[in-house]
Amino acid sequence: MLSPLRSRRSTGKPRLPEGVRIYAMTDIHGCAHLLKQMLRVIDADMARSRPRYAIEVYMGDYVDRGPDSRATLDILINRSRRGNTVFLKGNHEVFLGNVLRDPSLLTQWLHVGGLYTLTSYGLTPSPTPGDDERRALVQELARVMPRQHLEFLRRLRLTFTCGDFLFVHAGVRPGVPLAEQQEADLLWIREEFLQSRKNFGKYVVHGHTPVRHPELLKNRANIDTGAYATGNLTLMTIQGNSMLAV
Repeated sequence: MLSPLRSRRSTGKPRLPEGVRIYAMTDIHGCAHLLKQMLRVIDADMARSRPRYAIEVYMGDYVDRGPDSRATLDILINRSRRGNTVFLKGNHEVFLGNVLRDPSLLTQWLHVGGLYTLTSYGLTPSPTPGDDERRALVQELARVMPRQHLEFLRRLRLTFTCGDFLFVHAGVRPGVPLAEQQEADLLWIREEFLQSRKNFGKYVVHGHTPVRHPELLKNRANIDTGAYATGNLTLMTIQGNSMLAV
């Protein structure tokens, strides 16, 4: 389901370099069916407007909570072959990586939506898995996950900057130069960032904290509209100093 079109047009900053158009999404959370819809929107828009240089930016949390994490990764990996894609890391990708290294974290991961990722790979844990089952489940998950999925997750980056825009999963810590931001803040921060009205040095486009409608504010834009719970995956398009969220 598409949300109503919302826009913010500024007379100066922030802006992208001439000829660049960016399409941004975040917090897909296993909603492969919504991702397919939005990719069709991107492809139709590019065919119609023919931007000189289009970049697709995906801002993390591809897995957990939604019905098909495996298919979501397949779609994104296939999309990456076009060569104009940027994939950022979310806290759920970190959680998955931590579980693969430390099976004792499995129960905690299940409580934040990891069960849906397991089942998308054909695995079903018991309601209260013990130590042996946790180890066995994680070993089996590592075995059945395609090598391309593991490599995709390993290569995720933390931020992407273009023109006056910074793309990141969760946000940045106010008062800290962008070059000195800590990974934990980039992936997890909430209130300190969300409540700040400061100029962060770049206009920050992020997700991580679901909102009912895209928030296009003076210093940041939040485009996480809780796809797994609402059926609404937001796509943001930026060109010049124009920002549109649909």
